[in-house]
Amino acid sequence: MKRYTSTPLLGVLLLLFVQILHAQDEVPSPLWSLEEMWKVAEAHNRQLKLSDLNLQQSALEVLEAKDRLLPELTIGGDAKLNTKFLLYDNGLFAAPQNVPVKGYGYSAGYSLNYNLFNGGKDKRNIQMKQEEETHRHYEDDQQRHSVKYSIALAYFDLYKFMHFRDFLAAEIAAENKQLSLIESLHKNGIVLKSDVLRTSVKLSQLELSLSDLKKKIDLTTQRLNILMGRDNEAPLAISYQPIFEAKAIDTRDYNDYLAIALNQSPAYKMVDSDIKWSELNIKQIKATLLPKVSLYSNYNYTYPQISFYPYSNDLWGFGQTGVKVQFSIDNLYKSKHTIARATVINSQAKEKANSKKDEITMQVKEAFLQQQQALESIETAEKNSIKTAETVRVIRNSYLNQESLLTDLLEAENALLEAKFNLTTAQTNFKVSHIRLLAIIGIL
Repeated sequence: MKRYTSTPLLGVLLLLFVQILHAQDEVPSPLWSLEEMWKVAEAHNRQLKLSDLNLQQSALEVLEAKDRLLPELTIGGDAKLNTKFLLYDNGLFAAPQNVPVKGYGYSAGYSLNYNLFNGGKDKRNIQMKQEEETHRHYEDDQQRHSVKYSIALAYFDLYKFMHFRDFLAAEIAAENKQLSLIESLHKNGIVLKSDVLRTSVKLSQLELSLSDLKKKIDLTTQRLNILMGRDNEAPLAISYQPIFEAKAIDTRDYNDYLAIALNQSPAYKMVDSDIKWSELNIKQIKATLLPKVSLYSNYNYTYPQISFYPYSNDLWGFGQTGVKVQFSIDNLYKSKHTIARATVINSQAKEKANSKKDEITMQVKEAFLQQQQALESIETAEKNSIKTAETVRVIRNSYLNQESLLTDLLEAENALLEAKFNLTTAQTNFKVSHIRLLAIIGIL
């Protein structure tokens, strides 16, 4: 009896368990904001990871250059077999004297060399490596701005496509109702068969456009996942309902943007860094014309002693400590063209800086005007949307009263749909143009 009474209880528990799992599957994905996407990309974007590795390499190159300031210290030794020590005291062709030495030998000792002066080449090499590290920091900043801008482009494309999808879905639903109404009017002999066909064709076109939009949404979602370093097929949802408030964006004067760009733009900082590096390179080459002074010391234990007379089969210790001065005479004529080439490189860097300044000035002007144009487009699109909506209302009423043609109604409906598209496009263009401007001036 207990066996049969427990069966309904197990069934209820199983049903509750299935409902819980189903409820968990239906939990909506969290909505991503643009700032959250930027934050995730900072940690997981592949291009930024590579940029971080380049920065680590630059930091290690600086430390490597500093290591060269340390003295050179070596220890070593050897073991060897000695031949007979023949001393030709009466000439090569006379019978030699056989000096008794051991048949083997060994030595051990150290050698120390410390640079006292070499024209400042080692310290200047550190400065050059530090400048290269600074240059890579600017490259990293530019890369981060580029990634953020790419994410913003994809984000607002997705925003726009989702709005378009909703517009088309609403239009399809309205068109289905309108088709039913026209079919009913056709059955009553009020409208022609061509009206039904035209409405059906428009409905098919809308459905095709909706299918195309869904594919674009999938592709843009995948692009955003890749830019954030996530799995390609990971679910991604954004909040696209709020209407843009263009006035909420801090818009400054063109001259303010240009002044910021010439102080903050990573691209401009990079060419300025190239000038500093080329100037250090000229000094580095000229340093080869200066003498090199170093302190050296060495000491060795050698067995047997066969370096100085009288020879001995005993262990021998000998060392030297002193200051060594070297001057390369050939650098007086060899470095002439090298210095000239370094000077040309410096001039090129300065010209590139002037060219980059002009380029940034044009980019800021272009982005600023695009932002202004997008703002004007929003105002125009809002007015057109209101006007076309009223036009559709009037023509629809007149069509139902047999005072206008279906062609006029369909054209008005298409114009209204296009006006909605244009308004959303203008709003996203304004946001994108503002973000592009911030990326150019280096404060994104």
